[in-house]
Amino acid sequence: MYKAIEWRHDGRTLYLTMNRPASLNAVDADLHTELARVFADAAQDEASDVIVLTGAGRAFCAGGDLAWQQQAADDPDSFEQTAVEAKQIIFSILDCEKPIIAKVNGPAVGLGCTMALFCDVIFANEDTFLSDPHVSVGMVAGDGGAVIWPQLIGYARAKEYLMTGDRIPARKAAEMGLINHAVPAAALDAAVSDFARRLERSAIKAVRWSKVSVNIGLKQLAHTIMDSSIAYEALTNVSADHREALAALREKRAPVFGPQRAKTHG
Repeated sequence: MYKAIEWRHDGRTLYLTMNRPASLNAVDADLHTELARVFADAAQDEASDVIVLTGAGRAFCAGGDLAWQQQAADDPDSFEQTAVEAKQIIFSILDCEKPIIAKVNGPAVGLGCTMALFCDVIFANEDTFLSDPHVSVGMVAGDGGAVIWPQLIGYARAKEYLMTGDRIPARKAAEMGLINHAVPAAALDAAVSDFARRLERSAIKAVRWSKVSVNIGLKQLAHTIMDSSIAYEALTNVSADHREALAALREKRAPVFGPQRAKTHG
């Protein structure tokens, strides 16, 4: 049923593992489509009460795959499907009544970071980092970052990190309230498993509906923001700065944006 996401049960916990380790679980068209429906399917899984989202190999998720981003820039109409799926990813996480734990085993970047932050409880390897560097590729953080970051760390810090794309070490992220826990890499599996077991043994209806109650306001906020933020992201998908950023990534050089690009080529 799923090619890019591995399903595994451990007790009453369902582990969903993004499984493109060779690309650091970067999101391509296939994985994006699967992410748009996996949380709705997991919500209906009768064998689980708790969900853990993680990545295979060294990373949680490295954000958008470069070839997929280039395809979207070359064929802007294809971004229409991406926009629909982007909303499905976020709202299916928010709508899922089962608690979702993010196990951030390695870098969580771009959409990967957004998904982690929308999970209910976030554990991270203390040696890794989180970032939303949409701006570094000339794009708006329209796929949920503009919604969730201000709710977790306030508007001033959220705007700083979304406008720069700077990396946040996991320990600092925990200190500022962006994530719940930063633990040693060797202890991450046990920390997540122990917390999942604790939830499994809880009054699960009370746990689920507490999540539902808290998420009411967050869902209302997401509904007011995401159409506009994704529309702005679509505009940047066809921008000269985005094309320059993709070219720079392919050529392994620093991008030159806006007026500076004209001076460079003048």
